[in-house]
Amino acid sequence: MPLSEGLSAAEAGARSARDGPNVLPQAARNGPLKRFLLQFHNVLLYVLLGAGAITLLVGHELDAAVIFGVVLINATIGFMQEGKAERALDAIRELLSPRAQVLRDAHRQEIDACELVVGDVVFLSPGDKVPADLRLVDARGLCVDEAVLTGESLAVEKSTEPVAADASIGDRLAMAYCGTLVSAGQGTGVVVATGAQTEIGRISALISAVEVLSTPLLRQMAGFSAMLTWVILAVAVAAFAFGTLVQGQAPGEMFLVAVGLAVAAIPEGLPAVMTITLAIGVQRMARRSAIIRRLPAVEALGSVTVICSDKTGTLTRNEMTVQRVISADGVLEVSGGGYVPEGVFRSAERELEPAATPLLLALGRVCVLCNDAELTLEDKGWVLLGDPTEGALLSLALKAGVDPLRQRAQMVRDDVIPFEAEHRIMATLHHDAHGDAHIMLKGAPERVLALCTRCMGLDGGERELDAEHWQQAISAAAAQGMRLLAVAERCAGSGLAALSVDEVNEGGFVLLAVLGITDPPRAEAVRAVERCLGAGIRVKMITGDHVATARAIGQQIGLAAEVKALTGAEIETMSDAGLRSVVLETEIFARASPQHKLRLVEALQAEGEVVAMTGDGVNDAPALKRADVGVAMGCKGTEAAKEAAEMVLADDNFASVAAAVEEGRTVYDNLKKAVVYILPTSIGQAGIVSAALLLGVTMPITPAQILWVNMITAVTLALALAFEAAEPDIMQRRPRDPREPLLTRFLMWRTVFVGALLVAGGMGLFLWELEHGASIPVARSVAVNAVLIGEVFYLFNMRSLTGSVLKPAGFLGNRYVLWAIGVLLVCQAAFTYLPVLQTLFGSAAISPAAWLRILGFGVALLLLVEAEKAFVRRNIEPSRNGGA
Repeated sequence: MPLSEGLSAAEAGARSARDGPNVLPQAARNGPLKRFLLQFHNVLLYVLLGAGAITLLVGHELDAAVIFGVVLINATIGFMQEGKAERALDAIRELLSPRAQVLRDAHRQEIDACELVVGDVVFLSPGDKVPADLRLVDARGLCVDEAVLTGESLAVEKSTEPVAADASIGDRLAMAYCGTLVSAGQGTGVVVATGAQTEIGRISALISAVEVLSTPLLRQMAGFSAMLTWVILAVAVAAFAFGTLVQGQAPGEMFLVAVGLAVAAIPEGLPAVMTITLAIGVQRMARRSAIIRRLPAVEALGSVTVICSDKTGTLTRNEMTVQRVISADGVLEVSGGGYVPEGVFRSAERELEPAATPLLLALGRVCVLCNDAELTLEDKGWVLLGDPTEGALLSLALKAGVDPLRQRAQMVRDDVIPFEAEHRIMATLHHDAHGDAHIMLKGAPERVLALCTRCMGLDGGERELDAEHWQQAISAAAAQGMRLLAVAERCAGSGLAALSVDEVNEGGFVLLAVLGITDPPRAEAVRAVERCLGAGIRVKMITGDHVATARAIGQQIGLAAEVKALTGAEIETMSDAGLRSVVLETEIFARASPQHKLRLVEALQAEGEVVAMTGDGVNDAPALKRADVGVAMGCKGTEAAKEAAEMVLADDNFASVAAAVEEGRTVYDNLKKAVVYILPTSIGQAGIVSAALLLGVTMPITPAQILWVNMITAVTLALALAFEAAEPDIMQRRPRDPREPLLTRFLMWRTVFVGALLVAGGMGLFLWELEHGASIPVARSVAVNAVLIGEVFYLFNMRSLTGSVLKPAGFLGNRYVLWAIGVLLVCQAAFTYLPVLQTLFGSAAISPAAWLRILGFGVALLLLVEAEKAFVRRNIEPSRNGGA
């Protein structure tokens, strides 16, 4: 096939039939009905559904309706709070270009991009999305933004020269990849891969193959639920056998007792409390610029042991900045970061005044005139329109006191040689008020230095160019990961009216400076890294950038005293076992491909780490999906990255990741408090039912009343614990072991201890009422209220697992606790005295004297738990205080 003619229509059709269209495969997903039904996929809910069904069969419709109502409420809450279904593949599919300019049958024509086939000749122009993977055969100043694949913000200068077979994507200058964006120049390429065979397609396949991991809390709750279910079933079966075989009770009656026991022991309000507590955590995180897409990620953040962060825009500002000016008289350091033109020039600890330094004024003039970008001050700050490197030059000129508008008015541009990879320079022609021509030049240092014979000192005087001096300074800056750009000028007299490459190549330029340009770290990211390291959380930088640049940023943000780095090429040669052996001790992974990022996350997880991964490009999506918590950039991230992630940063700032980890730890603390608060209610009620069975007395509490107690406790009192503030030392603790059980031995003891107190209070007051002539409905109402008032006082205890609450802050420090108690008292008044609820739950009005006895029991429970806490503080090591 001659390139001058392209494919024939017949050949293109045959190849399309063989290879298929240039599209990505569609992914199957669950519909709304299946997602709703999956909310019932919980072993505790299975037990409740079975109990409800059998209760309905034996004719107790009211009890069955209450049981089914509770299950339905839980499922509805879970369905409403669940994040959107996975749409990462759809988001990637949207990156594909809809149209393409091709050469077929020797004619240039526009076709749907889905019709492209291998061998097609495709033309590229500024603004085009590359429609397939292309091997470039012509590149004239072609620059391609490959951020979606590499994560790097600077456009890549393309060429047609071949590269090594093992070169990383960012170094394959002769390739243009599907989904990337042409930012400048013209190009022609031959299609070498379409659809699923493109780099984007391989990433799509990676995402499809990635297994999504459960969070530590969900894994703990699954194990806890399974264990609790078997215990409950065993106790219920034992109770049924005891009643029928030992006491001679009727099987039908004993079945209801067993159902009541199971319903009492199951904390059916726990799923709702967990969901709502996580939702409250979502709101807290949103106020700190972290948007949660899937609820379990809230708690998983609190378990994170390693954060793998992208560099550009997350740890750095994603705004190029001139930080070093290499001059004939030495190196000047330039302060400030980003495009904000605020900063000073320092030479050997001496601050230079730009107005009194001719070199800085000349440098600023060239940076403005040999520049196509615009930097303007808007409401949201300084905004760049154009190339990031040229934005850095404009910011430098403003720091030097050069006004771009005035300078451009004084020296109007008459001609330009735009930057092209072939020449590696940009030159502009200007005439001053006297008609003299000036050529302004910028470009690659080695190219510009070859055109210069002299250089300018700080005082504006010219001297012979010392090549060795310049080369040493350039090498030192390059070793620190800086991007280098040389700036020069030449006075060409009055006869020059147009500019050509030959004219520039005549040389005779005066070298002003070589500029060291970096994307500086965010100041807040440096502080956040320090906080994470102090909290025992490792921070890894995974980037598509060069290793020298990544190492320099790693040192600036304080990743380690001695930063260790690996490149993608080195990762490629390692086995999975070899990678696992070095991954924990390495801080930087440079030139990393999507496969490398995914392998790194899997290697860390294989070492028992809980991994949070940040990213913004399509190349990050597989690792984001695999990580325990995927964190996408909200401002500059692709939709593919956002859809693959559990969390999106509204400000693209690493500091927000650290803040989210703090909130996640707080959420876990509060969830643990809520669990240890709810479980004694279930134990207490089950204990009351068991005690009644053993004593052979009437059931003190019915299944419907049990469900009332469980739900009213969960949605009022337990929920107040979700609003507890973070403990003062929360970011000084080591990350918790993901294998640590939800209930440590101490917390299990606390649960059993309080459950026993509730049994004593509820059963004791029930028997007291019966002994003094009260009816069964009245005695049951007393027992129900005794359990709930005991829970009210226990709520104050649970504001701290081991600290005393016998002080004003312990009772008044969380206003939500007081509101929850108020709501519960209103609900209990309705339960006790409202006729409709009396009919529904079999309750009855109770006397003021009974209320006093109930209140006395609550105070006694509060004091007994505080005494137990005092014993713990005095006799148990702080490290064993409940795993709290």
